[in-house]
Amino acid sequence: MRVHRIIMAGLLALAPWDAAMAAPSAERGKEVFHRVGCYECHNYQGQGGVGPRLAPNPMPFDGLKNYVRNANGNMPPYRANVLSDDEVVDIYAYLQSIPKAPLPDSIPAVKSLKSDQR
Repeated sequence: MRVHRIIMAGLLALAPWDAAMAAPSAERGKEVFHRVGCYECHNYQGQGGVGPRLAPNPMPFDGLKNYVRNANGNMPPYRANVLSDDEVVDIYAYLQSIPKAPLPDSIPAVKSLKSDQR
């Protein structure tokens, strides 16, 4: 829960929003990420595929929002009538909520394989 509060505090500092907007929600962001098809190129947790890796550690919010709105390559631009500013903030919250993969040496099966090879 502490990590969640830290993430939310970081989002509040990075993502400009006012009192009229809902607080950023990783849960809503995950739903929107899947609903609008982001997963089709960036995979289900933003780990990349045809499109680049978005998580963990997404680019700064302003850069992500600008790219989403003005994409001109393989990705179509998502205008505000398709993806609201609130939804972009929620997607950003979702991407920030995705944990980093564990280091290989912290995985018991990998540790045992390494020790068996010695």
